[in-house]
Amino acid sequence: MSYEKIAFIANGTNRATSAKKRLAHVYGNSPVAEADVIVTLGGDGFMLNTLEKYMDIDTPIYGLNRGSVGFLMNEFKEEDLIERLRQAEMAKIHPLDMTAIDHEGKTYQSIAINEVSFLRQTFQAAKLRISVDGHVRLEELICDGIIVATPAGSTAYNLSAQGPILPISSRLLALTPISAFRPRGWRGAILPSEAVIRIEVLEPEKRSVSAAAAHNSEIRHVIDVEVKEKRSVSINMLFDKGHSLEERVLREQFRY
Repeated sequence: MSYEKIAFIANGTNRATSAKKRLAHVYGNSPVAEADVIVTLGGDGFMLNTLEKYMDIDTPIYGLNRGSVGFLMNEFKEEDLIERLRQAEMAKIHPLDMTAIDHEGKTYQSIAINEVSFLRQTFQAAKLRISVDGHVRLEELICDGIIVATPAGSTAYNLSAQGPILPISSRLLALTPISAFRPRGWRGAILPSEAVIRIEVLEPEKRSVSAAAAHNSEIRHVIDVEVKEKRSVSINMLFDKGHSLEERVLREQFRY
């Protein structure tokens, strides 16, 4: 791929927008519909927004870090961008598809790149029933919440909750409890990516739970949620040679 036609998009901060202006002056700025590659300028949150927005097109997305952590981004440099893009390594990721029903019977559909998270809404712990592929695997989990994470999301909130890091090329999902009270020793599960996970909220009238599949899609007072990987959607991300997402995930497992 030549990557001659670049669409630059920025997150709106002065740091990102000024960088976009300079890069566009040097490399041009094509419309997204005509671009060979989309280059995002911002942080991980903006990258996730971009992945969600353009997940239905095949154009690869390459991030330049103008945010803070930048785990999903590449080091910001203005020089030799075309050559960096030509040598970049591609990672294909699949999002999660969440179907949630709230206490009024309303159904919601959401897509998540990193994870779907469930959190208690009150001082009382959540009480959940966990099923996998139609089989109840945990009759009752009392906890602050639970996370279903993709490999791409396994180093984010999932890792902070002591969940496992999953290799990016693995066809696995992480199911990680947040502050599990009963059963106290349950540390979660690693599931095949084909698994269909159902989470039922027990005693929802007094132990209300919210579900979030993305930063802008929190659903309050859910009672029944199904989560599965959306294999029909494949998102292409580009990373500098030697700094692939696979390598970053591997390095995270040896940090201390």
